[in-house]
Amino acid sequence: KRAWPASGPHLLDENTFTQNFRNDHNPSKTYLCYQVELSQDLPPPPPPPPRIDCQCRNPSVPLLCQGGGGQHAEWFLLEHIRSRNLDQKLSYKVTCFLSWTPCEKCAKEIIRFLAKNRHVSLSILASRIYTMGPYVKGLRELYDAGVHISIMTFRDFEYCWQTFVDHQDSPFQPWADLDRRSQQLSQQLRAILQVSHTGSQGNNYFSERKPTCPVFSDNSPHTLSHSRVK
Repeated sequence: KRAWPASGPHLLDENTFTQNFRNDHNPSKTYLCYQVELSQDLPPPPPPPPRIDCQCRNPSVPLLCQGGGGQHAEWFLLEHIRSRNLDQKLSYKVTCFLSWTPCEKCAKEIIRFLAKNRHVSLSILASRIYTMGPYVKGLRELYDAGVHISIMTFRDFEYCWQTFVDHQDSPFQPWADLDRRSQQLSQQLRAILQVSHTGSQGNNYFSERKPTCPVFSDNSPHTLSHSRVK
């Protein structure tokens, strides 16, 4: 496996990471950190999901941020992947660490993207669950489309700290309520995803999940952020 080369690292400062990824806080912004791997050993992609009708006024217009007047972080991610013109003969794995799970509209954008790019798979690890609008519907549709979704654990926060933060060699310091809150949110997400319709194409990513994606020496991780009304 290897990762995309990038022009340079885009690292978060320590305070920005802690303030936005703490799972016992409710910040108004969403931060998205991601890595892309090129892998020859990914399993074949699942069949295309059913057609999702766009609720936007014009399906060709990129999804706009409801709170800050700009695009959501997930939209920037999809645009960046599109701009790479990935070789469809190869398989790519995108791993996203989000401070909030995607909203329902972003979920639809992601599903459309994956339906048109069968050579790309996506895993989402979120600090907390975004609960505005029809969020349950969006998460279920993502799961049914084959997206791996889970709540970040201590190991995931530590990995993000080591990979996406300009930590100046200081170790990750967990907050007191990290584990309890992570377990609580995992139970909530499990309840949401387990009520998906029979025959779902989604995979159970909770049981015996392997550690998050390894560090790549030639990879410069990316961070994206946007404001979102809470």
